[in-house]
Amino acid sequence: MSDIVLILDNVRSAHNVGSAFRTADAFGVDKLYLGGICPVPPSPELRKVALGAEEVVPFEQVSDVVALVGQLRADGYTVVTVEQTVRSVKLDAFRRSPGAKYALVFGNEVSGVQQEVVDAADFSLEIPQQGTKHSLNVSVSIGVVLWSLVQGVNR
Repeated sequence: MSDIVLILDNVRSAHNVGSAFRTADAFGVDKLYLGGICPVPPSPELRKVALGAEEVVPFEQVSDVVALVGQLRADGYTVVTVEQTVRSVKLDAFRRSPGAKYALVFGNEVSGVQQEVVDAADFSLEIPQQGTKHSLNVSVSIGVVLWSLVQGVNR
């Protein structure tokens, strides 16, 4: 077990959700929560990108991401939104605590993570960027953050 779960907060693109399944499988994520408007299997578009990962990564559809965050915190998870905020921690400065369980929240392609979810989380992580857009596709962000957290365990 990786002690990492992913929460997709209203990610609207089936391709991005399919990519999340595939990346979750690659990094051994324990579970994927699909919140709000996220497409769910057996969506043909999702399956096209997931390449079968949706059959091996445990998932759950949830309507209320804020309530899920509260439940996961009660279950001992540190809930981390991946979002640019005034107090976000830069990913390259973050060190994973040994034995800690993490729930990583990734948001909608346009509006990001809901403010109520950001407020309910323990903290936010931000991927340092040097370009002018300061934005990555959510599926890319998932890969970057998971790689960094898994590397942090192996350092």
